[in-house]
Amino acid sequence: MAKQKVAMLTAGGLAPCLSSSVGGLIERYNDVAPDLEMIAYRSGYHGLLLGDIIPITQDMREKAYILHHHGGSPIGNSRVKLTNAADCVKRGLVKEGQNPLAVAADRLAKDGVTILHTIGGDDTNTTAADLAAYLGANGYNLTVVGLPKTVDNDVVPIRQSLGAWTAAEVGAHFFDHVSNEQSAAPRTLVVHEVMGRHCGWLTAATALAYIDRTKGHEYIEGLMMNTELKNIDGVYLPEIAFDLDKEAARLKAIMDKTGFVTIFVSEGACLDAIVAEREAAGESVKRDAFGHVKIDTINVGNWFSKQFGALIGAERAMVQKSGYYARSAPANARDRHLIHSMVDSAVESALNKVSGVIGHDEDQGGRLRTIEFPRIKGGKHFDTSAKWFSDVMDFVGQSWKPA
Repeated sequence: MAKQKVAMLTAGGLAPCLSSSVGGLIERYNDVAPDLEMIAYRSGYHGLLLGDIIPITQDMREKAYILHHHGGSPIGNSRVKLTNAADCVKRGLVKEGQNPLAVAADRLAKDGVTILHTIGGDDTNTTAADLAAYLGANGYNLTVVGLPKTVDNDVVPIRQSLGAWTAAEVGAHFFDHVSNEQSAAPRTLVVHEVMGRHCGWLTAATALAYIDRTKGHEYIEGLMMNTELKNIDGVYLPEIAFDLDKEAARLKAIMDKTGFVTIFVSEGACLDAIVAEREAAGESVKRDAFGHVKIDTINVGNWFSKQFGALIGAERAMVQKSGYYARSAPANARDRHLIHSMVDSAVESALNKVSGVIGHDEDQGGRLRTIEFPRIKGGKHFDTSAKWFSDVMDFVGQSWKPA
């Protein structure tokens, strides 16, 4: 029987789970299969195509627990789509005429890898699905097991993605400080832009975490540092429809009364309309290797700031983005517990030669299992019928309806 060899990679954007997931995989293999050789590919599929390997040494194995206390990725990330040959050629990852899937498969075979763990979001794991399908169709003996990472919590059919709970908690901490900017000048509008291209879960969850965090603060009513300063006056998600003029009138009344307004905005709110508006004006909108609009070039928060700022008579409007701060954080206790359970399942699945993505399968009663690669996709919408979200919107005092 051929000796097993484990490789791992992290890919896509950061999330507060990557370091802990890598540490967890190393620890679990140490426990159940300590003789297995382990390597990592530096910077995700980028390193896989180039053969850039990080050997997992004995010292790394003994100190893997340290990774649970760090954010970022200890083995590096990148955004590479193995079915986008033109982009891979442009970036110098493969030569003209080469199939990146074949290059990746050959590299894995050359390195003697029998188990590959991918840690990433829908793009990472759909790329892993493409790779697994190619490996299977071409006779490679290799098991691919993914772990779901995304702060957006938008992977179908997975109930909860790794890192999302932490991102909400850290985003709330971030804005607890930023909200004090409302005391810096009269008639201030503060827009808190939160990550979430298609899914508003993180914006809603960050709002809930912020409400829970600030309701325990003590204030001196009559001064500006009061409960009203810590209010949220509007929440805007891709899944919510709203009338701009009506919302502006409601927010203007708040501005006239208190002298400040706070809104939470998902970076994907009104995104399609803004992109269509720009393209109709002849502007070229940049997209990544996966065909996604490069959302940082759109600046949705700035659009909301300009629209509402003018309509509510703001003298000062500012946009603050918690995304990079939140996604780079180390995993919190709740996420570490989820990581631990998923890592155990991932190692068991890999050793049993079952490929797929580990997650609580919403189509099978939320059971933790290895979900088949063809069923994995991104763009899952936030379920706005959730009771906790209704409670958030009641606190905000905003009327809303599904988009």
